[in-house]
Amino acid sequence: MSKIIIIGGHGRVALRLATQLAKRGDEVTGVFRNPDHESEVAETGAQAQLGDIESMDFQEITELLRGQDAVVWAAGAGGGSAQRTYAVDRDAAIRTMDAAQAAGVNRFVLVSYLRARPGHGVAPDETFYPYIEAKKAAEEHLRATELDYTILAPDYLTSDAPTGMIDLILFPAQETYVSRGDAAAVAATVLAQTSAQRRTISFRSGDTPIAEAISD
Repeated sequence: MSKIIIIGGHGRVALRLATQLAKRGDEVTGVFRNPDHESEVAETGAQAQLGDIESMDFQEITELLRGQDAVVWAAGAGGGSAQRTYAVDRDAAIRTMDAAQAAGVNRFVLVSYLRARPGHGVAPDETFYPYIEAKKAAEEHLRATELDYTILAPDYLTSDAPTGMIDLILFPAQETYVSRGDAAAVAATVLAQTSAQRRTISFRSGDTPIAEAISD
């Protein structure tokens, strides 16, 4: 059994992940900012922990993470202003990575985005630009830490039923898709596999069982 804390615990991937982790016997904490979401987080089997990661300072986050075995960053501003996107998807994510190191929590899984790469081609005047730049900055910071990280980089997420099958991919020319349920299953799998550490795993829906795809 591992103690795993999910930041952004009410997210659609996070709720699915918490359910999977709790069912296999892990001790899960889901951190969420809206009090109205407490029951939904608790229904997954996770301990529901109210906390606004955007406004928490470094020391507060360090104390939140202390005693955990792993951190999953699944939070996001969810669109809206560029200022808040940078504040959550970049700044709060980076603050949490640094706090994890200070708290002695070496395992860190970042739920990111496939196209958050140099040369992504999104113009600065496009509304998606802050999100993709924020994710790229968070990834770059995580790779420079000494954390045992895994970056999960799906392309577009869907609400389709999970299949348990994915394919690893490089940066594709065309849009690719994967269900949120399968993205959650990938996160659950990498948390249990040391072979996934210090890796970026880019994936889409496919034909390979998740555990087999990740172990390659």
